[in-house]
Amino acid sequence: MIRARRRTLGTLAAAGALLTALALSGCATTHSGQTPTSPNAADGPITSSEATDRGAAGAKQDPVAQAPAADVGALSVSRVQIPSIGVDAAVEPLERDTSGVLLPPVEWEDAGWYRAGVLPGQVGPAVIAGHLDTTLREAVFVHLKQLVAGDQVTVTMSDGSTAIYAVDRAIDVEKKTFPTEEVYGPTPDAQLRLITCNGPFDDAADTYANNYVVFASLVGTTP
Repeated sequence: MIRARRRTLGTLAAAGALLTALALSGCATTHSGQTPTSPNAADGPITSSEATDRGAAGAKQDPVAQAPAADVGALSVSRVQIPSIGVDAAVEPLERDTSGVLLPPVEWEDAGWYRAGVLPGQVGPAVIAGHLDTTLREAVFVHLKQLVAGDQVTVTMSDGSTAIYAVDRAIDVEKKTFPTEEVYGPTPDAQLRLITCNGPFDDAADTYANNYVVFASLVGTTP
């Protein structure tokens, strides 16, 4: 449901200690022993060009724990498609500001990829975030909760190659207790995380109280 009142844009924030990644021979990448700091519940600055945007993925989390693959060069993510919920969207690169805030997509109809993290198709959890809605319209990930196990997600890179994922499961979590390790921690295979905001709406904080996170596993690639 789209609210009538103007709301501000939420953000994704990277709070706490940086996590060093160590490659274990024949196994997954893992932590060097540092413990993630608990996510901070406060929202960051408004950065959207849409003054009425408000439903961005807004969890506070540590930086991605798994190092990006070294051989991906200048590749980036250009598009995400989720046929079962009608998503066919451009993907903006997302960065963190000097305070550690991972800024959300500028445009309500775009998704955003955390480009300092894992490139889709590579080992580890690639992260794509998107707005839920605005005060005027639905946004790119408004139907994310309709995904079910087996639904496919296709991510297209800047060179035209694709990574195809199948949905495994999803969780609805409070931002103040966001499961950083579960979402951003290292994995033994190529994974995808789709993140948006979810109700209830916190009027005092002027943002959604929860995040909805979809987990998916790589099932194929095309050159």
